[in-house]
Amino acid sequence: MRHLLTLFDLTPAETRLILATGQLLCDLSARGERPPLLQNRCIGLLFEKPSLRTRVSFEAAMAQLGGSSLFLGDDVGWGKREPIGDFAGALGQYLDAIVCRAKTHQRVEELAACQALPVINGLTDLNHPCQSLADALTIAQCFGELAGRHVLFVGDGNNVARSMALICAMLGMSFTLAAPPRHAIDPAWLARIRASHPDAQLAIVEDPLAAIARADVIYTDVWTSMGQEAEREARRRAFQNYRVDEALLARAPSHAIVLHCLPAVRGEEISAGAIDGPHSRVIQQAGNRMHAQKGLLVWLLNRAWVDQHVRPLTRHP
Repeated sequence: MRHLLTLFDLTPAETRLILATGQLLCDLSARGERPPLLQNRCIGLLFEKPSLRTRVSFEAAMAQLGGSSLFLGDDVGWGKREPIGDFAGALGQYLDAIVCRAKTHQRVEELAACQALPVINGLTDLNHPCQSLADALTIAQCFGELAGRHVLFVGDGNNVARSMALICAMLGMSFTLAAPPRHAIDPAWLARIRASHPDAQLAIVEDPLAAIARADVIYTDVWTSMGQEAEREARRRAFQNYRVDEALLARAPSHAIVLHCLPAVRGEEISAGAIDGPHSRVIQQAGNRMHAQKGLLVWLLNRAWVDQHVRPLTRHP
């Protein structure tokens, strides 16, 4: 049984295959074709935190693939009414997979440990693998080959930044985080990436200008994530020099694109001119949440189709 709790659960070849599947399904959808590859399949969406893109993209993906989804909110009593083994065991009798959006990463690990059904991390405090699959798909659509591209992440070394650093290492991209020292990616995560991918090109700098001249992708996220509201004012002070705006973009290569996982706070981590301007691929990136997750779901639940229709088209094993 396979899970996606972090991108460490995938090999680079598997990641490329998932992205290729997502791109093929994206291309088919653009031609008005939505093959029912997951007909009669059903997934659950077990969410502890609010969601727009994660929930709607997974629900829409399953609908377009001929399957269905069930939203499971607080009323199902996850971790409250019964042991986790009973909870997961019951879900495994009803569902083909479950997407979890949890407050702590330990929650999804406990669910996956029951081995009752495949578990997909829809966001935890540790990382956000589905977001990074969509990000990589967007970069590939904009530039073609991913290897050799440079991603500059400006701001907090949070769950999105951690996942982005990992997928860059997996797919041959270089990654630089520009952040205040107290908000950098934790060294243990970087060490784990380097141990798994010895050729990883990862860097941490304090000044975004130190890396902007070679950035193909300029990525940012909110300064204050869900659950950090009490730190808002302190974070505003800490990140005041880490805004993606027109002045920063003027120092970037003309071909550079701007990404943001949304929701955004215009005027804080990003200016309106940057997120709404010609460099922005933010709405395309949001749309790719659905396409990348289609690739993931079909790879997870209909591997035979992927092996027959996608694998022969890829250059990688």
